[in-house]
Amino acid sequence: MTKRHITYLACTTVLVGALAGTAPASAAHRIHVVHPGESIQKAVNAARPGDTVFVLAGTYRESVTVKTPGLTLRGEGDRTVIKPVKKKKTKSAPPAAKATVSCEEGGNGVCVIGAKNTALERVTVADLKVTGFSRMGVWSMGTDRLTVQRVTADDNGQWGIAQEHSTRGLFRDNIARRNGDAGLFLANNVKAEEGARDTKGTLVVRNRLEGNRIGITVRRLRNLTVTRNLVTGNCAGVFVVGDENKPKAGALTVSRNDVERNNKYCPKTARLPYLQGSGIVLTGTEKALVTGNVVTGHSGRSPLSGGIVLFKSFVGVTSERNRITGNHLRDNSPADLVDQEAAKSGNAFGGNSCRASKPSGLC
Repeated sequence: MTKRHITYLACTTVLVGALAGTAPASAAHRIHVVHPGESIQKAVNAARPGDTVFVLAGTYRESVTVKTPGLTLRGEGDRTVIKPVKKKKTKSAPPAAKATVSCEEGGNGVCVIGAKNTALERVTVADLKVTGFSRMGVWSMGTDRLTVQRVTADDNGQWGIAQEHSTRGLFRDNIARRNGDAGLFLANNVKAEEGARDTKGTLVVRNRLEGNRIGITVRRLRNLTVTRNLVTGNCAGVFVVGDENKPKAGALTVSRNDVERNNKYCPKTARLPYLQGSGIVLTGTEKALVTGNVVTGHSGRSPLSGGIVLFKSFVGVTSERNRITGNHLRDNSPADLVDQEAAKSGNAFGGNSCRASKPSGLC
């Protein structure tokens, strides 16, 4: 038996132990072990539906694209690091534009991509660190029941972990820090004007979002839950964003999150004023439930500053029939609760523990 075969069997035993307590895999499902210096992508390409690609501790300079249903891409936690390819300096002319752009060419780390009209089902990305990419650390499009858990996404240029045009995702126990825009970004489709998508129960739970522009952004989506996350040290904590398209964003729950001291300064963009001191912001949304959150220590003079803020969207769409109940708010400026909508919007405030509101009387 060769040394490589012994290592393969040993690593397989470790992985099976790590997966103890989960449903047993079919005998046909294989484990592909990737060693430092080897290609993760080659192992992914060789995998069949239901297989696991287990990436040993080490630094891997590549981007990885997953298009196989039921595949699990798993590392050894922060010891398994995926970084961008080192670019060689060249004086040659840039290549002609392509109809499609690869994960690496797009500046992304791990891409999970479904077909145009068929969702990619039940992929898992877990126990990895993805860092230093010019755009996204982990990005998914056109998936159903994707799981991203125990992934660290640090210092990426745009989003740490992002998903578009997908349903029933689970984002659990991840860490996203110092990313250029949102640590965790969920949307219907950023390149098309369309109504909010029903995610059919996407769950964002127990993640840590720190030092990003925005901790969590939920854009043009319905029917999901954001709960028990720690969101701190960003310019803004949680953004739920809608617009004039139908159906409106909303019919979702933001509950039991710790949203603390998101007072970093971020300059204005084409769509937003500068951000500083925003806890939870609803803009252009309807029928959202914001409950049981602890929102403390925010301070700023942006139009979006405050503990929990309801704000008309920047295309003039009001936030309507949202319920803000049972939250604990403290030391937020200019106020713990800020409702910039008209009285007829039907937003309801009740049972919140707070001291100051704009307008007065909401606490």
